[in-house]
Amino acid sequence: MPRVRLVTWNVNSVRKRLPQVLRLLEETAPDVLCLQETKVTDALFPAAALAEMGYPHQARYGMPGYNGVAIVSRRPLAGVRRHDVLGRPDARLILAQVPDLDLDVHCLYVPAGGDVPDPETNPRFADKLAFLDALAEWYAAWFGRIDRIVLCGDVNVAPLPRDVWDHRRLSRVVTHTPVEIDRLARLRSSLLWVDAVRDLTPDDEPVFTWWSYRAGDWRTANKGRRLDHVWVTPPLAPALAGYAVLTEARDWRPPSDHAPLLVTLDLDRAGAE
Repeated sequence: MPRVRLVTWNVNSVRKRLPQVLRLLEETAPDVLCLQETKVTDALFPAAALAEMGYPHQARYGMPGYNGVAIVSRRPLAGVRRHDVLGRPDARLILAQVPDLDLDVHCLYVPAGGDVPDPETNPRFADKLAFLDALAEWYAAWFGRIDRIVLCGDVNVAPLPRDVWDHRRLSRVVTHTPVEIDRLARLRSSLLWVDAVRDLTPDDEPVFTWWSYRAGDWRTANKGRRLDHVWVTPPLAPALAGYAVLTEARDWRPPSDHAPLLVTLDLDRAGAE
């Protein structure tokens, strides 16, 4: 079986950045692309343009102007399922099977959490913690099944010290607070998820996928965070063959504040179900 390339990207409006998405597909030719913050209803999703690029197989869950997730694929999709983590139809998680690869692909967008890291005074931060708790419980119910799952998306948490540009300063900033890191660890333990990037890169090596719009020269400042993740279940861990943060896309105009993350799987090395 050939190597499989998966890309995840918080595109920050798929219609606004459709030329960049098409360029990404042309230049990287992934088998599967997961998008977050598509910010469009399903009826207005640019399905035809993506199909013309060779990605006719699509699973999408959108809403007007906010959130939104999508999986687009060269290969047929089956078993498409939307999951409302907190029981609200807020378009944050969609799942699809890729039968000819024997994979389940899950595309996730975790709430950002606002600016104040205090659940008592900031309802958005409380909602983020509740979301991560509920998602961990939902995945824990799968435990014992040895499924081949790839979870891609913007989890809005940078868990390790070298996942941010300044660990001490950002430990008091939303996305890198101890309480969020603890919640993300619970989610990872729910299915013994393997963090693809950190499986392939030492924990003490900086890796960033997000740079604020506030930094005019983002490359020079390099005040980044690793908010975008690809995780795999244990049977797929031996298949992890490489990754790349596609930083050049951060310069495409108009830019998303996230760079796409590409992960390569050698499925010949994967464990059996």
